[in-house]
Amino acid sequence: MANYGDDEEFLTGDGEEPVAPHRTRRSQLPHRGALVLTFGILGLVCCIIFGILAWVWGNEDLRRMKAGEMDREGQGLTEAGRICGIIGVALNIVGIIGYAIVFALALGSSGGVY
Repeated sequence: MANYGDDEEFLTGDGEEPVAPHRTRRSQLPHRGALVLTFGILGLVCCIIFGILAWVWGNEDLRRMKAGEMDREGQGLTEAGRICGIIGVALNIVGIIGYAIVFALALGSSGGVY
């Protein structure tokens, strides 16, 4: 059986061509793409705080990926979660403003509080 050291090359099935195994650098942080995407979706359907967290964490993780500090494998999930978070925050703000307008109109049309 082969020794799987860091500097050793691996052979393909035919034994001719060396192939390096897939590894992430040990100095890189693991990506949080699934977490950011989950929070982004929750921000769309549930609560604004999840959208804010997805937006902030997504921006931070994408910055770290560009700098080489974080594993780039989760870049697509992170971008999707960030976008869902932005949309969720925007929709929640529109909803809050809409409720405030409806409430103000209801108070104004009733002539005040009895």
